[in-house]
Amino acid sequence: MSLKPFLLIAFIFLVSNAFAQNPELHTKDKSALNHFKRANGFYRNYELLEAEKELKKAIRIDPEFLEAHLYLADIYIQAKREKEAMYKFQRVIEIDPTAFPNVFIDLGSLYFQNGEYQKSKDIYTQFTQIDSLSDNNSILAAKGIERADFALRAIKNPVPFEPKNMGQEINSPYSEYFPSMTVDDQTILFTRAVPYRYAASNKQEDFFISEKIDGQWSNANGVGEPINTDNNEGAPSLSADGQILIFTACERYGEYGDNRIGYGSCDLFFSVKNGNEWSQPKNIGQPVNSYHWESQPSFSSDGKTLFFVRNIRNRTGEVEQDIYRTRIQNDGSWSVPQKLGPNINTPGREESVFIHPDGQTLYFSSDGHTGMGGLDIFMSQKDENGEWGKPINLGYPINTYNDENSILISSDGKYAYFASDRDGGYGGLDLYYFELPDEFRPKPITYLKGIVYDAETKQKLRAAFELIDVDNDSTIITSFSNDVTGEFLVALPSDKNYALNVQRDGYLFYSDNFSLKGFFSKLEPFLKDIPLQPIKIGERIVLRNIFFELDKYELQSESITELTKILDFLNKNKKLSVELSGHTDDQGSDEYNQELSEMRAKAVYEYLVLHGIDKNRMTFIGYGEEQPIESNDNPEGRANNRRTEMKIIGI
Repeated sequence: MSLKPFLLIAFIFLVSNAFAQNPELHTKDKSALNHFKRANGFYRNYELLEAEKELKKAIRIDPEFLEAHLYLADIYIQAKREKEAMYKFQRVIEIDPTAFPNVFIDLGSLYFQNGEYQKSKDIYTQFTQIDSLSDNNSILAAKGIERADFALRAIKNPVPFEPKNMGQEINSPYSEYFPSMTVDDQTILFTRAVPYRYAASNKQEDFFISEKIDGQWSNANGVGEPINTDNNEGAPSLSADGQILIFTACERYGEYGDNRIGYGSCDLFFSVKNGNEWSQPKNIGQPVNSYHWESQPSFSSDGKTLFFVRNIRNRTGEVEQDIYRTRIQNDGSWSVPQKLGPNINTPGREESVFIHPDGQTLYFSSDGHTGMGGLDIFMSQKDENGEWGKPINLGYPINTYNDENSILISSDGKYAYFASDRDGGYGGLDLYYFELPDEFRPKPITYLKGIVYDAETKQKLRAAFELIDVDNDSTIITSFSNDVTGEFLVALPSDKNYALNVQRDGYLFYSDNFSLKGFFSKLEPFLKDIPLQPIKIGERIVLRNIFFELDKYELQSESITELTKILDFLNKNKKLSVELSGHTDDQGSDEYNQELSEMRAKAVYEYLVLHGIDKNRMTFIGYGEEQPIESNDNPEGRANNRRTEMKIIGI
């Protein structure tokens, strides 16, 4: 709730025209009026200290000169001398509470913004007792009481909050802020304000990065060129696998070679990792960037959605700062950004958006939702219709009357990271972490991590990843392993059944599945290296996402994803001939298992023929229980032995 609209519109306009219009001021003393007139002249020329001196002289002559008190209050607010401004507002109310009724709103708001919640409530309550209160002022007073009551309740019911400094490996005598992490919580990248090399008295922003080794953060090092420059780079967002960096750069004038210079004051740029090197950053371009201010990106773990903040100054000078969302389309372009709904954006200010890797939980800062004053941190989760739910305030003392923002939540939801200049740090803003209360945690997720390599030469490979929701055959994540290292890292939100497909030209594709259906309080990561088999006669792959009901051979609908991949593979490699084989465990008779395995292989064969694959390119066979790949002495081994395979028999 801003002070300025009331003070400047209701009062300063009056004063600025005082001597042209000759309105009735609350003094008859000519000497006081002369000092007031001189103060007005100084004020118009932005000589605020001289204006203050003249106003004090006027008040010494006439202590009940209301306009002089209000003029001083405005000067104190501009000088951030808020205690003195509050005293002046209180004096106006004491002298005549009906002369300038909007002063109640200004004073109540100022008390609230400084954490004096009971005084704020009291002044709003006093305001409601004024006769002939306008409807608008009644609404403002009720809102002020509501906000004060919320803050008072929050203080009486604090949430657990024990912040810990991340240590000298991360923090320095300079300021650190805007952290971002990979989905395995093993890499952190953040902004540091460092001395400008051409003028050490000035600061400029660079990115620093640290890796967690044996549970300890390594000493943070600068990301280096071509990302860090002599200008400011800020508000970074790492993709879940750490292979893409999206960040904010302002007032760019050709630093990135032939790339677009920029569209506005601040734009979003991106860089891709190749081995351990970052590519030359590029402007994301329109329609994401505009002649307005775009900043504070947050890239979703599915690699498809980008959240960011846009600041628009309209023709009247008012600022709209809201959270937007854009998605990568099939042709690789970004969709036209859309504002998030009214549950998130308000007429106030929203910023510091963070989408958790679960894809369902959003954290952001706002001064438009009911909070403790200034910017508070809120959490919102998607409902069953995909709409963002009503935001939840993270509570006191996580939120205070100061501005709180720049929060990051670990993938497991256990820890929150933020920047603070509290006592005991290393200097300026430091990065801290604390254990996040259960009621503010996102949905559990885990991740799949490993290396893709050639099964024969062991060479690391770049390969395409697809993570698919087998229940509705929708692609959740598309990604690539690193060009040089073959490393991959894929987020796995809970409550889904996943099919994983990894492919590269010249190799058999790899398939796997992960069932995360049900309730999980904690999920262990999947650590798995993936060998890709070169296409040659005799090589085979297990089709892990072909599903049958127990003792039946009708294909289940969840098999469509894998069957589509087989079709794509055979259509892309039209000279290949393959054998489709069925396998069982050792439960049941040999004859029964033989027949069941053959009928299952036949079901796959018939599906492929029906969808256009030449039957002369394929054979099918059942091996029953003859070719186990694991022991049949336990349920897990028997489950893996019940499988369908595809073998190359002709090239």
